[in-house]
Order: sequence, then structure tokens, then C-alpha cells
Amino acid sequence: MTEPHPVDQAPAAAPPRLRVGVVGTGRAGAVLGAALARAGHTVVAAYAVSDLSRLRAEALLPGVPLMSVAEVLADVDLALLTVPDDVLPGLVTGLVETGAVRRGQFLAHASGRFGFGVLDAATRVGGLPLALHPVMTFTGTSIDLARLSGCPFGVTAPDQLRPVAEALVVEMGGDPVWVDEGNRVLYHAALAHGANHLVTLVTQTLGLLSSAGVEQPARLVAPLLSAALDNALRYGDQALTGPVARGDAGTVSAHVRELARVDPEARTAYVALARVTADRALAAGLLKADAAEALLDALVRTEEERR
Repeated sequence: MTEPHPVDQAPAAAPPRLRVGVVGTGRAGAVLGAALARAGHTVVAAYAVSDLSRLRAEALLPGVPLMSVAEVLADVDLALLTVPDDVLPGLVTGLVETGAVRRGQFLAHASGRFGFGVLDAATRVGGLPLALHPVMTFTGTSIDLARLSGCPFGVTAPDQLRPVAEALVVEMGGDPVWVDEGNRVLYHAALAHGANHLVTLVTQTLGLLSSAGVEQPARLVAPLLSAALDNALRYGDQALTGPVARGDAGTVSAHVRELARVDPEARTAYVALARVTADRALAAGLLKADAAEALLDALVRTEEERR
């Protein structure tokens, strides 16, 4: 029997460990830095602006020195640029103009809005661009580290860097989901529309129930909203229920008048969503055309009454 070659018996080489610098220890930056450290990479420096960011760095990146932005990038393999979306383009330009970016250095950001194009200035001087957006809301505490397990990340990078981008996400515990460069804004708009506006809708609902004298309104709506979300994810528009989907124009009119009395902002949101819901219910075959017309006429009448 032929003895196996020594090379065949050698264990697979471990992926390279990187020296990481974190520029911006806000809610996301400190957590992502900690996740990379947990994966075996070494966070060697961080930059923090506010007192709260400094506290986050102290809690999640213990022992990591806080330095200027240029110092953070001076001796790292991977620079994690976790700053607000509107700050990111200017930050990248400034880093390049001051010579802070080194050839062969990875630069990753966690913005949902941008792909790797926002890093073009750095790419032109030899930087390696990655967009790694965690699809999760952060508290900026250690709780988030557990939530990263299985968390989807919107990943965008040049084709040759795609394996690196996806490997980093997996190491942080996440699930890489590829998003084309040209679709980043639409991708982010969809997530913001769902997650952020859901919070607005739920908090408005809780406020209205409190105005109706309901104690502990969250206890009342939690099962309903949880079921509605589950049904929407499973069945799409076929999950639509309620007076709009049924074409109960009288009920919808009564709702709008009462909301105008109690909370005009909620009334505006209700009318806008009722119109969209009616259109979708009609397209899904849940609402007949004559019922949809009566419903929309009722919404128009309530608008005219308000004026």
C-alpha cells in the first residue's frame, strides 16, 4: 500500500489573520471590530469621536488604543470605516489626499447605501475595496455579538475580492448575500422602508391604543403584529386582511375621521397606506374593482372634508 505523501497529511492552512483598524466606534463599528477580534484577527487601533463611542470602544475593544484616523490606518491590513453614510465619501477622499491609504490594504465599510464605488479614490492608489453591510439594528453592546450569528450581510466587492468579502462575513458569524453595485441604493431603500417605517407604524399604533384607554397596548398588539409579519413573509399580498382588503368603505371612513380628531399624523399615514393596500389587494384578486372604487372614493371624500 502506498504511503500518503506528507503534503497530503498536512492540515489545511488557516486563513490569514489580519491587523484591523476601526475608524468609528459607533454602534456598528465597535461590534464589528469585536466580531473580527473574536474570529482571531487583531484589532490594533481605533478612532472614536464622542464620549459614548469611547465608552463603546473600551467595553467591546478592551486594550485597543484610540488614535487619530491617520494613525489607525498606519499599520493595518484591514481598515473598517464605520462612519455615517454622508461622512463616508469625504473620509475616503481625505484619507487618500493625506496618503493614509497603502497599496494592498483592505478598506471595508458597513454602509447599506454604498457599494465599493464610494472607495474608488482609495482603489486608484492600490486599496482593496469591500462593502459589508450587516442587515441588523445595533445597540452597540455585547448583545449584538450574539445577534450576528446568522445575520445576513449585504456584500458588494470587485469580483476578484468577493471570496475575501464573503469569508470575512462568515468569520464574523454572518451570512453573506451578494448585492450588485448598481442595486445598492434600492437594496438599502427597501430595508429602510421595511424596518424603519415599521417602527414608526408600531409606535403610532401603541400611541393610538393608549389614547383609546387601552392599558399595556404592547401586550394587546404583539400577537397580532407577529402573526401579520409571519403571514406576510409566507404568503405576500395574500396575507392582506382587514377593512381595506374587504372593501369596507364605511369602516375606513370612520377610521380616518377619528384619526383626524386624535392624531392627524397617524391619519395621514393611514390614508396613504390604505390607498397602497387597496391597489395591492385589487392586483392580488382579494378586492373587487367596484369595492376598490368605493373605497378610494371614500378616502377622497374624507380628504375633501378635512380641507
